[in-house]
Amino acid sequence: MPGKLGLPEILLILFIALLIFGPSKLADLGKGIGEGIKNFKSAVKDGEQGTEKKS
Repeated sequence: MPGKLGLPEILLILFIALLIFGPSKLADLGKGIGEGIKNFKSAVKDGEQGTEKKS
């Protein structure tokens, strides 16, 4: 089925990313993505609370 990623495909993508970026850059990239997701979730939560106060 096209568009479906299994474990072998994910491992291959991670291996290629490790070869391209190296272990330290890959760790920094993961940290940055995690912080971005955390900030996005907190902004969405703050936005929801702001709209509830206006209602």
